[in-house]
Amino acid sequence: MVEASGLRKIYKSGETAIPALNDVDLTVKTGEFVCVMGRSGSGKSTLLNVFGALDRADQGQVKIAGQDLTELNDGKLAAFRRRKIGFIFQFFNLMPTLTATENVALPLLLDGVAVGPAQARARELLEKFELGDRLGHRPGQLSGGQMQRVAIARALVAKPALLLADEPTGNLDTNMGTQILSILKNLNESENQTILLVTHDPGAARFANRLIQMKDGRIATDERV
Repeated sequence: MVEASGLRKIYKSGETAIPALNDVDLTVKTGEFVCVMGRSGSGKSTLLNVFGALDRADQGQVKIAGQDLTELNDGKLAAFRRRKIGFIFQFFNLMPTLTATENVALPLLLDGVAVGPAQARARELLEKFELGDRLGHRPGQLSGGQMQRVAIARALVAKPALLLADEPTGNLDTNMGTQILSILKNLNESENQTILLVTHDPGAARFANRLIQMKDGRIATDERV
């Protein structure tokens, strides 16, 4: 599902060059649930952004679902990201003026799907995540856990090949965070969803089947759990 080789990414702060990724090689197979951990500045979020086609590496190659991202221009990269990659963020990133159904349907509408089918797919996912009674609610009317479930539904609405989660429990209490991780684990096991999770939470690793530790822009350890 993911093939990366020789990834390098350098950020500049004045005259100082800061290596965020330093010659990273990584392969993720279809159906794996991979947890990436490391201190702030270790490169884990940069790695996620490169895999999610939100940022480009300065050097190296990235293939997602067989597609070499380095071959795509910005327009084609955006279309690939919309159709093949789902994102879950720490702060939900929901549109405050849209209902839960409208938020989940939005990626499909942006890709040209008609309103009826897009909202039907959105309702299907929201009901699956026990939000059938919140279809018309806006984010401000939902709890943190409910908003994150809406965000997960939105990430899955286009049936992505790869699901990327950036600190998805960072804004939730322990109990709700565990529930969100359990949802991700169930998606991985029941639907063979490939998931790459970036987190500071050591407890999250027990939900994954592979743990990667990053340090100074490199993969320090990579083991099955």
